[in-house]
Amino acid sequence: MAGVTTSAPDGRLPVTLITGYLGSGKTTLLNHLLRQPELCRSAVIINEFGAVAVDHLLVSVPAENMVLLDTGCLCCTVRGDLVQTLTDLDSKARSATIPSFSNVIIETTGLADPVPVLQSIVVDEVLRRIYRLQDVVTVIDAVHGAAQLDRQDESLKQAVLADALLISKGDLAGQACVSALRARLARLNPAAEIHEVVHGAIDPAVLLRDQPHEAAAAANVERWLREAQHAHAAIKGAHSDAGIRAFSLYREQPIRQAGLALWLDMLSGLRGANLLRVKGVLNVEGEPCVVHAVQTVVHEPVMLEAWPTDDRRSRLVVIARDMTLEEVERTFTAFDYAPQPQSRAIDPHAYAQFVAAMKGFQR
Repeated sequence: MAGVTTSAPDGRLPVTLITGYLGSGKTTLLNHLLRQPELCRSAVIINEFGAVAVDHLLVSVPAENMVLLDTGCLCCTVRGDLVQTLTDLDSKARSATIPSFSNVIIETTGLADPVPVLQSIVVDEVLRRIYRLQDVVTVIDAVHGAAQLDRQDESLKQAVLADALLISKGDLAGQACVSALRARLARLNPAAEIHEVVHGAIDPAVLLRDQPHEAAAAANVERWLREAQHAHAAIKGAHSDAGIRAFSLYREQPIRQAGLALWLDMLSGLRGANLLRVKGVLNVEGEPCVVHAVQTVVHEPVMLEAWPTDDRRSRLVVIARDMTLEEVERTFTAFDYAPQPQSRAIDPHAYAQFVAAMKGFQR
């Protein structure tokens, strides 16, 4: 079995987010994971309102609101500010008030929108120096999952934003239900890994990668692009759940650095509500750059040392709600934006480019 990441090469600690609707089996999964020796130095944050079934693992209380589990994992329950909790964990580990930890697992409440949690990790200036988001894992109940996707927007968003989708309770639902749910999830989120789990049992290496940050970024985005492109032919032009579509976009010409910054800012600020997820490799002035955005949350772009394949085009996969491929393509005008060196006078050409880029973001 592959090893589990203990820390990023740049010193930041990897964070795995576990989401899923009420009763989907998140805590069962978490209890299984915490029993695995690879995760004995994990910090676990349970963002729940009710009691969580980890009491049987309790050994001692090393700090306020934190418990040490008999597996060696550190666990705390947060009902308030996640940013403060993550900051406190790091501070107390550095001062040896609590045991050191090698990675963080966050289990959210079943009613949670994952985006604010992602935003806390990716955007906060303090946290982004300590932690890096590694994976979003969503647990889907095979018995009730289809109905929840139909009726609960939170369930739908949790599925769309996942890197890995785990179908639970398949032994109770039957293979026909599992197959139908798997096909539906593949249409919703064509690049997510889909696994079936029984009683939470899964190899930790499936969820916690052992690749360095840059290598993981390259490998993950290539898998995302290949699988989404493969699925694209089956769903091209067709509406999925609640107006959600997945499509691939390409651009032959290199992108300017200033244009990329403008596009990312406008993407999150003006179209973030519709663009549920964007991931791809962009040709930024000849160099490969991995970009990843979840609604208003824009991950820090990762410059790669080399192209992952011979394809030098900019390639993006977009999962959007109530948007068309043509609408997203219009935003590409921003990629050509090239402001002149600062001067007291407004540069007419740069201003015209900016106006043209803005039009691409208007409906």
